[in-house]
Amino acid sequence: MDHGLLTKTMYVPFQQLPPRSRIWIYQANRPLTDAEVEQVKPQLIHFITQWTSHGEELQASAELLYNRFLVIANDEDINSPSGCSIDASVRFVKQLEAELNVSFFDRTQLAFLQNETVETVSLPEIKNKIKEGLIQADSLYFDTLLSTSGQLQAAWPKPAKESWLAKYFA
Repeated sequence: MDHGLLTKTMYVPFQQLPPRSRIWIYQANRPLTDAEVEQVKPQLIHFITQWTSHGEELQASAELLYNRFLVIANDEDINSPSGCSIDASVRFVKQLEAELNVSFFDRTQLAFLQNETVETVSLPEIKNKIKEGLIQADSLYFDTLLSTSGQLQAAWPKPAKESWLAKYFA
């Protein structure tokens, strides 16, 4: 891989982005296989190296986490994405959806880490799962509403009681 090209095009390894970098998290409706993840990684790098805002390069990255979550990040201190560049990222994610036969835009499934496995619960079932004790205040929740890479790196997944789900445990 030509690392000089990656530097020139503003691709940055995910862990090297500053904590205040903006992120977008897309949750797949099923686990991706290891083969699918390997197939998609070069596409992520290609998209990021081509991603621009009004012709200006973005300092950005993308990562697949837990074989379930696509995270796109951008260091807005360098250059912020425009509406058109955000639209381009959504088109890219939709292209991945079609290629992988997966949905990244179903916001009705909540993901939890249980026994080292990502388990999902539909939003309408959440109250019953809590009442039954299957989801507790300390259950680890993948909050897809995070907005910075620092939040993601500090505590993700995090206890459900420390997310918007806290209202269910009051």
